[in-house]
Amino acid sequence: MYIVFLAGGIASGKSSVASALERLGCVRIDLDRVSREVLEPGSPCLDALAEAFGADIVDPETGMLDRPLLAERAFSTEGNRRLLEDIELPFIKARLSEHLAELADEPGMAVVEIPLLDRLDDLSAADEVVYVHVPRPIRRERAIARGMSGDDFDARDAAQPSEEYLFAHADTVLDNGGTPQELEQALAAWIGQRGRFMDAGGED
Repeated sequence: MYIVFLAGGIASGKSSVASALERLGCVRIDLDRVSREVLEPGSPCLDALAEAFGADIVDPETGMLDRPLLAERAFSTEGNRRLLEDIELPFIKARLSEHLAELADEPGMAVVEIPLLDRLDDLSAADEVVYVHVPRPIRRERAIARGMSGDDFDARDAAQPSEEYLFAHADTVLDNGGTPQELEQALAAWIGQRGRFMDAGGED
């Protein structure tokens, strides 16, 4: 399996790229979904978060996480945000490793959407790191057009990897600062160079 780590800031369009690749037959792994997996009722990660942020973040009847309450507490201070990451990330990384191990001997391509590329200690699990780049002012404008407040965008963007970091660690940069058609053309060119991995019968 050819493993692609797909990175990009808020409103960069990386989910659109991942969706397009999924439609072409790629296995899609979204780290946001993985993070939800490790927070299932009764999970060690959820227990650790309840100890750190209060037992009331877990519904006593269902065992489900109260996400808004956790977010309210975890993002109230920079220290709490870092504590949340320190607790969650080891579980997320372990679960991602399990998913990739299950795919290791399979043909084709897997695309992993990674919101916080700089939080991964080791990028060697990826055969290629692809960065969907959009200049920050354009991303901010797009996010606000979708209903996000400017302050919310600024806070979330500040917690993400810098453009400099993403450029430095990317093997490939897809420019999504223009029209959807231009992104489609860039993605088609990228896919064309890796067609053998898109074929479920191909070999790595």
